[in-house]
Amino acid sequence: MSERTGAQVLVDQLKIHGVDTIFCVPGESYLAVLDALYDVSETIRLIACRQEGGAAYAAEAYGKLTGKPGICFVTRGPGATNASIGVHTAYQSSSPMILFIGQVPRAHQEREAFQEIDYRRMFGQMAKWVSQIDDPRRIPEYVSRASHLAVSGRPGPVVLALPEDILTEAVAVPDAGPYRRAKAAPAPEDMLALREMLAGAERPLLIVGLAGWTPEAALDIRAFAEANQLPTAAAFRSQDVVDNRADYYIGATGVGSNPNLNKRMRNADLLLVAGARLDQLTTAAYKLIDIPRPKQKLVHVYPDPDELGRVYQADLLINATMPEFAAAARNLAPVDGSQWAGWARSGREEYLKFIKPTPTPGQLNFGEILAYLREHLPAETIVTNGAGNYTAWCHRFYEFSVPRTQLAPTNGSMGYGVPAALAAKLVHPERVVLAFAGDGCFLMNGQELATAMMYGLNIIFIVVNNGMLGTIRMHQERNYPGRVSGSTLVNPDFAAYARAFGAHGEVVEKTEDFPAAFERALAANRPALIELRVDPEALTPGSTLSATREAAVAKKR
Repeated sequence: MSERTGAQVLVDQLKIHGVDTIFCVPGESYLAVLDALYDVSETIRLIACRQEGGAAYAAEAYGKLTGKPGICFVTRGPGATNASIGVHTAYQSSSPMILFIGQVPRAHQEREAFQEIDYRRMFGQMAKWVSQIDDPRRIPEYVSRASHLAVSGRPGPVVLALPEDILTEAVAVPDAGPYRRAKAAPAPEDMLALREMLAGAERPLLIVGLAGWTPEAALDIRAFAEANQLPTAAAFRSQDVVDNRADYYIGATGVGSNPNLNKRMRNADLLLVAGARLDQLTTAAYKLIDIPRPKQKLVHVYPDPDELGRVYQADLLINATMPEFAAAARNLAPVDGSQWAGWARSGREEYLKFIKPTPTPGQLNFGEILAYLREHLPAETIVTNGAGNYTAWCHRFYEFSVPRTQLAPTNGSMGYGVPAALAAKLVHPERVVLAFAGDGCFLMNGQELATAMMYGLNIIFIVVNNGMLGTIRMHQERNYPGRVSGSTLVNPDFAAYARAFGAHGEVVEKTEDFPAAFERALAANRPALIELRVDPEALTPGSTLSATREAAVAKKR
């Protein structure tokens, strides 16, 4: 057995586990890994981003999009702290990811050496496992465990620290084999109990969430919903699991959700929840489902047994991974859905009414632009966004029909959309990739335009510019009307900003000017940015800034 450096062993393990893309910001603490990657550049793409937060976001999005661990390398100290935002996003979004961090040499540890941090303490609550490889002979073992953990059960992030000196030490060590996803199938008696509960329901509602869906599993759960004429909603930022254009789909829960859908969650007599944690956003701050015993009958299906019973005591708990549950659900004999046909039909009608664009102040109506995009873009288009009030329009007026076409952070993390789009275009260069960002959101990672230019990733970025941090301003006006503090923005000319990178850039100020501008962006054959200048009075799809303030003032009288 020939000797290899620790870095060469590490890179060989990544190849064995099927890694084809690595996102990074180069650092001196893992120079040996960068050198080892030079020798495998034909099989592993190294994407050098401009900030570690962007690299980590891109790796998280890669994991969400492919189901394989997204791989990110950063340097110690500041590199790791910058990357932590992507780890937190991966944890709350249930996305498989492995973050490798260059670490100070073993001989320097516990002295507060240059940029030294104890990563077990730092990342302990935001990752499935955090460890440090102190023996290069154990690299195959650690990378294998990290890969298995990232994709199994509830998918999520793993963090491994790499002391600089283990990467240059020569060792003779055998390789591991490729990882396999651990599967958990539902018990047959549980599926029969589920069917019996469904057959006895009058107002059932299926809610699907993010945790571990494959495209095949998404198709299986769609077939189950269709066969049973089962009204179906998506948990926060999980809209692409089901076909939004199907008759059984009645909307998405979460921020800016349809009030009628919230009523349906309260009034349902059976909630079948698959892959969703029933977290704060999905349950409207835990107001739609009583704690700990819901008034609705509850079937909770989730891949992590620690989540089952954590907040809600369900009538039926099913610990299963989504592909296995969805396949079992599809194979169940359908029940007679005619007893809830009216319930399902009215839910669909409420949804279709809700996605019609609403009038908004100013010359540009963002809802009408999204309606245009949903009618003209291919179904396979991948749409990304970060966080901010602009996303209420995105989630309400755009529709998804193909699995794994929505990339959005369930932890409400700003700056996500731009780097997530990098991953999307790398995985699917043949597709249209559309990244939405608010003016505040965009400038948190707008520098990754340089990465898009460097690697020829022809993404279309749409920046919604209203000159403020819209979500914060909304909450200010609701709670402290008229007392604006810290939420006003002075922005650059975003189109000129894009052109400075070599991208196509233009400004749209009227709704009717958007289609031609979008066609020019599609035809630009390079990254393109369209800045939408929106009236700040258009605070949400359903309320103006002035009306929000006036309502708050009246409430305080």
